[in-house]
Amino acid sequence: MKLIADAVVEALLWMINGCYAFCHNYWIAILLFTFLSKLILLPLSVWVQKNSIKTVRMQPEINHIKAAYMGNNELISEEQYKLFKREGYSPFADLIPLFVQLALLMGVVEAVKRGTNLTAVPIEVRGITLLVPLIAALSAFFMCFVQNKINVLQSEQGAFNQYGTMIFSVGLSLYLGFFVSVGVGVYWIYSNLLSVLQLVLLNIWINPKKFIDYEALAASKEELLKAKQFMAPKKKEARNNPYRKKEKEDYKKFFAASGKKLVFYSEKNGFYKYYKNIIEEIIHRTNITIHYITGDPEDEVFGLESEQFKPYYIGENRLIILMMKLEADIMVMTTPDLENFQLKRSYVKKDIEYIYVPHDVNSANLTFHKDALDHFDTIFASGPKNKTELLEREEKYKLPQKRIVEWGSSVIDNMAAAYEKLPAVQGDRKTILIAPSWQKDNILDSCIEQILDALKTSAYRIIVRPHPQYVRHFEARIDALAAKYKEDGIEVQKDFSSNSTVYTADLLVTDWSSIAYEYAFSTLKPVLFINTPMKVVNPDYKELSTVPIDIELRDKVGISVEEEAVSSVAEAVDRLLHENRFSKASMAELRDTYLYHVGSSGKVGAKYIIDSLLQIQEKKKAR
Repeated sequence: MKLIADAVVEALLWMINGCYAFCHNYWIAILLFTFLSKLILLPLSVWVQKNSIKTVRMQPEINHIKAAYMGNNELISEEQYKLFKREGYSPFADLIPLFVQLALLMGVVEAVKRGTNLTAVPIEVRGITLLVPLIAALSAFFMCFVQNKINVLQSEQGAFNQYGTMIFSVGLSLYLGFFVSVGVGVYWIYSNLLSVLQLVLLNIWINPKKFIDYEALAASKEELLKAKQFMAPKKKEARNNPYRKKEKEDYKKFFAASGKKLVFYSEKNGFYKYYKNIIEEIIHRTNITIHYITGDPEDEVFGLESEQFKPYYIGENRLIILMMKLEADIMVMTTPDLENFQLKRSYVKKDIEYIYVPHDVNSANLTFHKDALDHFDTIFASGPKNKTELLEREEKYKLPQKRIVEWGSSVIDNMAAAYEKLPAVQGDRKTILIAPSWQKDNILDSCIEQILDALKTSAYRIIVRPHPQYVRHFEARIDALAAKYKEDGIEVQKDFSSNSTVYTADLLVTDWSSIAYEYAFSTLKPVLFINTPMKVVNPDYKELSTVPIDIELRDKVGISVEEEAVSSVAEAVDRLLHENRFSKASMAELRDTYLYHVGSSGKVGAKYIIDSLLQIQEKKKAR
């Protein structure tokens, strides 16, 4: 590194002396040297201009992501990562020009100090030594002022960043003027002024207005502002969180509990349903104490507390520390991406068995990051298709073998049991439930009105049930839809406290929502799929030959209709309600083919965990 630094200084020294030898004038020599350094770094300046344009061009989409997922920093980071990857952009690249400029400045300071021709400062320059720092500061102020007005990136920064940069530049200029040689101060003045000229010329040569949609940028800023205003009361509520004391106490209580064998983690209220059958079976069959961590202080699980079931409220920040300090034998999670983001495997106890329990029957290869499950030891598979996919992935990428448990789906088991207890619905009209996902370009964003116009007839009772997150972000849009179709008898639901609508519907219409297979396999009724753009989290999913279950099952439990052909949904609905291949017997056969242990997944999951704990205890005794 020192050799490189010395080489840079020698090169700059050669340039400085050469400039002075060419003109024999102190002022012109430094000006000529500054101009040549700008010329040499011109390719970097062009790259910075283009990179800045790329950054601002992405800003409308970044603002939309922040507005859509405000409050969920992990999801915002995930979506921004995908955007940056798609655009071939690295935020760290913005630091390269800064490092180059600092390296050049340090080289100039050293070169001027060692210069043979410029060490003898002319008398006329010595007389204005005190003016150099002030002129340098003014030139820096002028440069920052112009940048804040016309630099493609700087002009989009907030006032804090703009004026922060200005204060830093002015301060640096005063320092250079007072504490280094006059030659460096003069160089800095010329550099600031030439930077302004260069910026003007670059804006003419590579005009940002040709590449950036400023109308879209303004609209996205407005969207983000509204989202911030919407979230402001929630942030204030978080600061005044009455559960802060509870969290602190639960955190201490968790670590005070010695000899923890089994821990479950739930992100929020409602996630207990993924573990319910397993936990109840473990409690019924053993005296094992289950420690249940939840990120929701009002989680329903606090009403289940007992000698064998200990719930704890741990917020996001404390959870990160808890996970790193965890001491237990088994940790059960429904959260993927262990080790990839903030949740890590324990730094304290290296032999904890981490078990992943899926939310749904969907393909992990398609709907998760490529390496989302790589750091788990055991994965509960919902069916043969999912197991095949996991095994193929291990073989293809030469991954360590995991334990894959042929499990099933407790959620579907419980939904099916609840459905069977419902009384038969009487009525002449069939009920069609429209329940989209809330991903980008879902049914509600793209073609809901065309679907409703095609189906609004006395032959059907139509219910639109948006995803709760969609209602949260776009409630006004839902209310407008309800008002428009009120006279047609179409019901738009915003109350999600009951699943009765799901159970009583004769047909489900959705896009890529996982509710499709929960509905089909619990009620044994068909699904009409609208082929909106597919949600693909792992763009490399086709590297595996196993077709994702999300795609394969689509035309087995129902019919798919292209978004451009939604006017034909009435015909598809008629086929689904009357064709024999969608009978209950056919749907039951499909369920038994694609799901493990229908009706008994809880017992299977509990048995595996109990057996694994016994094996762990035997190993401890053998040591």
